[in-house]
Formats: sequence, C-alpha cells, structure tokens
Amino acid sequence: MSKLKIAVQKSGRLHDDSMKLLKDVGISIDNGRGQLKASAKNFPIEVFYLRNGDIPQYLRDGVVDAAIIGENVLIEKGNDISIAEKLGFSSCKVSIAVPKSTKYKSIQDLQGKRIATSYPNTVNRFLDENKIDANLHIINGSVEIAPNIGLADAIVDIVSSGSTLFKNNLKEVEVLLHSEAVLAVSPLIFPKNQIILSKLKFRFQSVLKGRQSKYVLLNAPNDRIPDIIKVLPGMKSPTILPLAEEGWSSLHSVINKNDFWEIIDELKLQGAQGILVGPIENMVI
Repeated sequence: MSKLKIAVQKSGRLHDDSMKLLKDVGISIDNGRGQLKASAKNFPIEVFYLRNGDIPQYLRDGVVDAAIIGENVLIEKGNDISIAEKLGFSSCKVSIAVPKSTKYKSIQDLQGKRIATSYPNTVNRFLDENKIDANLHIINGSVEIAPNIGLADAIVDIVSSGSTLFKNNLKEVEVLLHSEAVLAVSPLIFPKNQIILSKLKFRFQSVLKGRQSKYVLLNAPNDRIPDIIKVLPGMKSPTILPLAEEGWSSLHSVINKNDFWEIIDELKLQGAQGILVGPIENMVI
C-alpha cells in the first residue's frame, strides 16, 4: 500500500507543534527514541525526522512527498516549492537587530555595514530591494553573538519572543518577513500520494479551524433573538431550540476565539443569559 512520506523538523518547537498536530488529527505515530523514520499505525503515512534546513532539498528531489516546515526556511532555500496550507503555529519573524547602543534611524544606516546571518538569500533580496550595499557574514547558529565579538555591526535572525536579543544586548530595528509553519509539497509527488495528502490536508483544516473557534450556548427571551442573531457570526445561522420556560430559547453558535470577549460583552447587552463557552476539537465545513 502506498504511503505518504512527510518530513518534520527533528527537534525543537516546530517538531513538538508538528507532532501535536498529527496527534490531534488522529494519526498515531510509533516513534522510538532516536529514530529517523517512523510509520503511523492508523494512516498511510511515514514521518521522516530531518534537519529543517535540509528539508527543501528532500522535497525538491522527491525523497519526501510533503513537509511541515517553517515558511522562512522555504523562502530562504525553497521558494520554488509550493505551499499547500498555512498551519498557524510556530510563528516568528526574520528581523534585523543591532546593538542597543547603535543609533539607528532607517534602513540606510546599514549601508556599508557588516551583517551576520544564516539567511543570506533572504537578506540579499531585502538589501537589493532597498538598494543597500552591505557585507554579509554567513553563520550557522549563534548569530546573535556576532556583534559582541566584533564580527558584525548587525544581525538578521529569527525572532520569536525577543528574549535572545535582549540577553545579547540587541534591539530589533527591521522586520524582513513574518513566518509560520506550513505544509509544503514536493513537485514530484505521485498521484496516489496526492490523494493521501488531500485527506491529510482536510484533517489539518478541520483541527485548525476548531483551534480558531469556540462553541457558544446561551439562553435568551424570544423577543431578543433577532438582535442576538446579529451579534453571532456563526457558520450560517445559530441553532435555536425552545426552552421549557415559555418565551425563552437556547441558541447555539460558533465564534472566532479572537473576537471572544467583544462578542460576549455584546451578547450580554442584548439580553443573553447563562452563556456557556467551550473549545472545539474539530470543525468540518
């Protein structure tokens, strides 16, 4: 039986988030400690644990059919590889940072400066777009130490919380791009495996939509229902069920978790009572 070969980062936050997503879509991976490859028990898939920077070439060569990878890595090493789905986790930025003591006013201040980075292609494109001539020092790992040892005047690196910059007495001055985990696809994927990938993508979409949403149940007087419906975005329209108490109904709907408190406040103003809110595991649309 054909199996979809999918790569994930072998360690780190992206690895953990990727494995959680596979678990949440019901795929059980039998992964022993130190394994470089593992099969699922209940889905036609093999997971390859690889270095993040190597994954674009594995996709390009067809060694793996798909990958969960940082968008920033594709932009740097695989901008010819298509993205099937943005996954909404492991968010970060690729940013320029300089020592806190540096007086920085604009991108023009980088003219002629030395920049240390692990993302030379991304940086060169950015500098070319802004007509800046700078000297790049390509470093793999521990880029943030370069200004402290006199190797560079600035760095370009991944920024998540900003704590690493703070610890190394650096400040963020420019954002080159925003990144998140994506599902990338090999240009050489076989049609049979494309069918499996479509099933996997559907599961991903259902879980990700659920993560972005909350389920809302509330009670309301019947004469307030039209106003309450206007507040609830829902998928199509809320479910309305009569209560045992005459003149009252129960409404069930789905709201975006980012709009949660604003919607709840408005529901209360419109007469909603007994509001219950719960998480959604999967949302099939």
